[in-house]
Amino acid sequence: MIFFRSVIFVICVLFAVSIAYADNHDTEKNIVEKAKEINQKIKKQQALQNSNISSETGKEEPLPLNDPFVGDGSLGGSSTLKVIADTEEEKKNLSVFNFKLVGVIVGEDEGYASLIDENGTIINLGFYEELSPGIRLINISSKEIVFEREEGSLVAINFKNQIIERNN
Repeated sequence: MIFFRSVIFVICVLFAVSIAYADNHDTEKNIVEKAKEINQKIKKQQALQNSNISSETGKEEPLPLNDPFVGDGSLGGSSTLKVIADTEEEKKNLSVFNFKLVGVIVGEDEGYASLIDENGTIINLGFYEELSPGIRLINISSKEIVFEREEGSLVAINFKNQIIERNN
């Protein structure tokens, strides 16, 4: 009986050792294979992300031709407004009646008004700057701007583009 017990014991020990050795050997192979699989999955994900990024960047809207942050240059092009008029025709073009009020900025000490003519040329004036010789900006409010003319009369332009002449 001792013989059978010892034979069964030896067989069980050999069986357990073979299972333990097989598990360790398979585990090492599985780790390497799993690492390779994970590496391939990561590469596929990166390739997919790169293709998504490239497809999304191709759908960007084109930038506008004029930059809204530049100011006058984007709207007026290369044309500039000549403040001092040489001829009678240029003086008529610089008349207050040829401009429309498009914007004002008023602070405690400074103020600016933006005017536009029929050609789309924009001019920005500050307090006491002249639109043309003898026509000086004297008041800027949130509703209108007021010019003083040499004759002592006042001309006001509001945002409804109404031009009102007043006596001093």
